[in-house]
Amino acid sequence: MQIQWNEQSVGEVVAQNMHAARIFETHGIDFCCGGKKTLPEACQEKKVDTEALKADLEALPEKGGHDVSSWSTEFLIDYIINTHHQYVRTMLPTIMAHAAKVASVHGDTHPEVRDIAGVFQQVQMELESHMMKEERILFPYIRQLAAAEREEGPVFSSGFGSVQNPIDMMEQEHDSVGLAFDHMRTLANDFTPPAEACTTYQLFYRELDEFERDLHLHIHLENNVLHPRALAMEERLTQTA
Repeated sequence: MQIQWNEQSVGEVVAQNMHAARIFETHGIDFCCGGKKTLPEACQEKKVDTEALKADLEALPEKGGHDVSSWSTEFLIDYIINTHHQYVRTMLPTIMAHAAKVASVHGDTHPEVRDIAGVFQQVQMELESHMMKEERILFPYIRQLAAAEREEGPVFSSGFGSVQNPIDMMEQEHDSVGLAFDHMRTLANDFTPPAEACTTYQLFYRELDEFERDLHLHIHLENNVLHPRALAMEERLTQTA
C-alpha cells in the first residue's frame, strides 16, 4: 500500500484501505476519533516506532481493503446504516442482558462488573438517541447536498444552519462513547475475564471487545469520510449559489 507519510491523516489512510485499521489498532493508534491527526503526529503522541508502522502499512496489498473514499455519498450512508447501525441495534440489548446477568451473579466478588454494566447502560441510551438523530436529521440533509451537487434537487432549509453544527454535535457524542469504552476496557483489564469466569462472563467481555472494534470503524466512516465530504459539498454549493 502506497502512503504519503507527511501528507495523509490516519483517517485518510484507513479510508483508502480498511485493512489499515487493524495495523493502527495493533500499534495503539486511534483511527476513528483521532483520525484527523497526521501520521507523524499520531506516532509522536503514542510513541510509536515510525519505521515499524511504515513497514506494516506498506506491506498491505493495494487491493483487498474497501476504498471507501470512492463510494458515492448515498452508498456510504446506506452502508453505515445497514452495517453499523444495524449491528449496534442488534447487539445493544444482547450485551445489556449479559451485563445485567454478570453483574447480578458476580458483582459481589468482582464489583467492577457492576460499574461496567452501569457505563454500558448509559452507552446504550446515548447510542440509541445518537443514531436516531443521524438517520432523521443529519443523513437526510447530506443526501440533499449530494443530490444538489448533481443538480438533481434543491437543498431545503435545514433549521440548524451549516451542516458543521450537527456534525460537531455528533462528533462530540462519538468522543463521549469512545471515552466510555476506554473506561470499561480499563475496568475489565483489557476485557480479559478472570480465570474462574463462567461462559456468560467470558462471552460478555468478548462482546464488548467486538462491539468496540466495530464502533471504531463506524465512527471512522462518519468522522473521517462522510463528515468532511458533507462539509466540502456544502462549501462548493455555497460558492456557486
